[in-house]
Amino acid sequence: MEFSECVKFANENPVTYIATMDGDQPRVRAFAMWFADATGFYYHTGTPKAVWQQLIRNPKVELCFYEPGEAGKMMRVAGAVEFLDDPALKERLVGDRPWLLQIGLSGPADPKLAVFRVAHGEAYFWTMENNMREAEAPRVGF
Repeated sequence: MEFSECVKFANENPVTYIATMDGDQPRVRAFAMWFADATGFYYHTGTPKAVWQQLIRNPKVELCFYEPGEAGKMMRVAGAVEFLDDPALKERLVGDRPWLLQIGLSGPADPKLAVFRVAHGEAYFWTMENNMREAEAPRVGF
């Protein structure tokens, strides 16, 4: 399996369930992934949100992408987030998602805007075919 397959799957199924830790309590929520490419999976959030605090305290996450269908297929990704304070990237984000300005952000330089990615980790695909043999599913490191 190649990482490019993971990027393709993520871009085709951008709704991502992200698991974080809040102390000893797991927290899961859906995110609309911004994009994925050879450098990782990109997201954004607001710094006033609890998820941002959780990611600052413990950057380890698990992502789950799901392709609906008759049997369903998912891709699970384990890694750690890295925050990106890149003005050009934030400018691009606000251009791609102008609705961010309608929910209280003043622009790309707003300190409430946090961009992050998962750039390193391990991914694998799960289907009903390997349901009872999950440990045998091929992994790809990135």
